Parts: sequence; C-alpha cells; structure tokens
Amino acid sequence: MAFTVVRGGRLLDLEARGAPHRDILIEDGVIREIGAPDLAAPEGANVIDASAKLMHPGLINGHTHSHGNLAKGTGGRWTLELLLTAGPWISGNRQTDEKYLSTVIGACEMVLKGCTACYDLMAEFPTPSIEGLEAVAKAYDDVGMRAVVAPMVADTSFFEAIPGLMDALPAPLQKEVERLRMAPHDVTLENMTSIFKGWSMDRERIRPAAAPTIPLHCSDDFMTGCRDIARELGLGLHSHVAESRVQSVSAIKRYGKTMTAHIEDLGLLGPDFVVAHGVWLDDDDIKRLADHGASVSHNPGSNALLGNGIAFARRMLELGVNLAIGTDGASCCDNQNMYESMRMASYVSHVRGPEWQNWLEPQEILRAATEGSARALGFDRLGLIEPGYHADIVFLDLMSINWIPVNDPVNQLVHTEDGSSVDSVMIGGKMVVQGRKLVGIDLTQIAAQAEAACERLARVNAPNKALYERLESVVGSYCPGLARQPYHVDRFGAAPH
Repeated sequence: MAFTVVRGGRLLDLEARGAPHRDILIEDGVIREIGAPDLAAPEGANVIDASAKLMHPGLINGHTHSHGNLAKGTGGRWTLELLLTAGPWISGNRQTDEKYLSTVIGACEMVLKGCTACYDLMAEFPTPSIEGLEAVAKAYDDVGMRAVVAPMVADTSFFEAIPGLMDALPAPLQKEVERLRMAPHDVTLENMTSIFKGWSMDRERIRPAAAPTIPLHCSDDFMTGCRDIARELGLGLHSHVAESRVQSVSAIKRYGKTMTAHIEDLGLLGPDFVVAHGVWLDDDDIKRLADHGASVSHNPGSNALLGNGIAFARRMLELGVNLAIGTDGASCCDNQNMYESMRMASYVSHVRGPEWQNWLEPQEILRAATEGSARALGFDRLGLIEPGYHADIVFLDLMSINWIPVNDPVNQLVHTEDGSSVDSVMIGGKMVVQGRKLVGIDLTQIAAQAEAACERLARVNAPNKALYERLESVVGSYCPGLARQPYHVDRFGAAPH
C-alpha cells in the first residue's frame, strides 16, 4: 500500500471560516486520517511539505464544453442564438487529434486554476463517434483530471428548433442551412449505446453520460431514447434548459408549457439529471427539479456574456435543488477559471436587489463548486477533504499577494483568489500540478499544435464563417424579437429601454 502524509499546511474549514494547521494521511489515493501537526504516519510514507499553503478541496466544474477551447476569445457580442449559429464556423471540421488537443487545453487550464473534475458536454457533428469520445477521454487521462464525458446530441438543427426562424431566412439561406441537419436520431442513439457499452476508462476517474443538448433541438422520441440509454446503463443526463428567454418563449409556443414541465412529462427528471443554466426557471420549474432530486449547474459568467440574464440561484437553494457551479465553454465564457465563476456567482446574486440577506453567502458558493458539483457529476467521494474521500486537494501559496493578510479564508477564496495562487494540485493522491507547473504536459508543444490547428481550421471553415456572416443579421434580429415577447418571469439585469 502507498502512503503519503501532507504536513504543515492549513486546511480550509468551511463551517468555522478558518484554516487550522492540519496533517493529512493518504493511502492509495484516499484520505485515511486528518489530524493535528505531527500526525503519525507509516514508516516510509512519502512526505509532502505544505508549509505556508492553504489546502482546499479541488473545485469541480459542473458544466463545460471541451470543443470550445480552440475557439476561446472568438466572439464578444454574441447572444446564445448567435453563438449556436456560429457553431459550424468555430467548432466545425475537427479532426480526432484536434478534439484531443482542444480537450487538453481546457484540462490544463482547469487544473492550473484549481479544478480537479468537470462535466464535459463535447460536440461532434453530425453524430458522436467512438474515436472522438476516446480522444476526449484520453486527454483528461493524460492530464490526470477526472471528468464526465457526455456527447452533446440532437436530431434537429438550431434553425428548425426555433419556431419561425427557418421561415424568416431568405430562400437561398434556407437551402444552405439544410446541410447542417443532424444525423437521424436512431443512428445517434445506436452510436451512443455502442460507445457507452464499450467504455474502457476507469469510471472512478472518467465516465460517460448522455447530453441531449437542448430539448427544443430534440424530438420527444430522441429525448426518451437518451433517457432509456442512460437509465439502462446507469449514466447521467445533462441538458441546456431555460438558458435563454428565446428558449423559454419557444418552449411555450411548442409545448404549451415550460421546457421543464415538458421534460418532466417525458420522464427525464431524476437525481441523475443536470440542468445547465436554468436562468428562466420559474418557481414551479424549480420545485419540479427539487422534487426529483435534480441538479442545476449555475454558470454565471456565460449567462452574463451571452446576455441570457441572472439565474435565481437563491431560490433554487431555498426550494431544495442541488446547486453546482460551472464555467461553460471557453467559446462563451472565454476561460475555465472556477475561482472566477465563484466570484461571479456572488456578484450577480448581489445585482438582483438590495435585500442583502438574499445574496449568496461565500460558504454556499464554495459548497456548490465542490460538493454540489460532485453530486451533479455523480461522484460520491469528491468535494470534501475528509477521511474516505479521494485525495483531490489544491494547495494555495499563502505568500501570494491574494492571501496577505489572511482574514476570512472562505470569503477570500470566493472573492479574492483568481487562480494565481495555485501552487500544486493533487488528484487521487498524485500531483498533477507542482510548483505552478503541469506534471507530464509540455505547454510549449501544445501551443505550437494549437497554432497549427487554428490555421487549418480557419482555412477549412472559411465557408462556414461566410455562412455565419450572412445569417448573423437575420438571427440577430429575429431571436431578440422573439425574446421581447411576453414571458411570466424576468431574469434580465435591467428593464428594456
């Protein structure tokens, strides 16, 4: 058996909002004992000196998209609907090695910024492939990170999903977007079943899930097909629900009820179901999710960048929903920094109004970014530094300017830390970041590969970019018009003018 003892560090105490000195004994990647300094350890145990370090549980990203990492910084004034229109341009024509590369870039950023696990909704067009999922899984494995890898699937294109949008396009553009149709749903369901049944990765580290991308983009038969596969194989389900007002208005038009009410009717809701965003959920929707034990990944940075509004996270907690926190993809949030997502979660809760008692507390936010996200991912021994839990530990340098002085470590972790203090990161008892450097990953090589990949993709996706430029004015006027139609809740940050 392999023993490691961590000595001299200060362990974050969420409840006491302190950080006493504690030693940690780890056996085969699992925390066995936590005690006062000079904790007894077996002879020959590996010793890690954590002096002047703050130890906190690895942050867990409740919602991201690995394919977005090669497209970071591409758009600054995109609504969600314009981002979806740009998808074939910024994410199209990826080769298998580029799917691996995009995932590695995101995984490296996450671990360098204190994140040890994520829920990745990766995309392939027109249907998921075994090669693509294996490449994504291998990237996480090579970095040493934990992940839930969920192919993001649909059987209806964006232009068919939004009521009236196809008719709003000029005839030549209608013809052009026909090539963006997804594969027939039976083909995609067969592919997913085959991929999931043949999964070879250690599920304690990297496991699959199903992600019918947005209910509007999926026929009911396809949604229930994803449900059946997930339930048969014991996998998670993850979908973008009530992310934008456009989606929510469109759901009423199509289903005669909210999107959440409709997917409840289809039998998708349960403890294995994760709502991405949930900005436009009403009280009845939130109660439905709570009643079924479902989770919501709160992605405040993406919600702000795409102009989708401010999710009512306080109400979700009040009504019993499991709250996770995520970054969303780098093409719609531009970084994979969970410290920033926590700070944004705090700030946007303040923007909701002056009733400060309703603002999210730092403890609630940190709990969501660790325990809440772990539950959303389906991992039952992550999110805490306690005996019996996996040794996923972040070591922050207390000599960093962010921690001079140390006052309230919980508050500072949420509001002051930006990732620059991360010295080392342990996952399953193994260091994947040490002395601010990745272990076993050459960033110089990755940078060169990324530059070459972006040059190739810009060339092959030039027709898709040209198509986006022709579609932008139509989508960019039609969808905001749809969003101005009446809806019974308002999650925007300011009144329209």
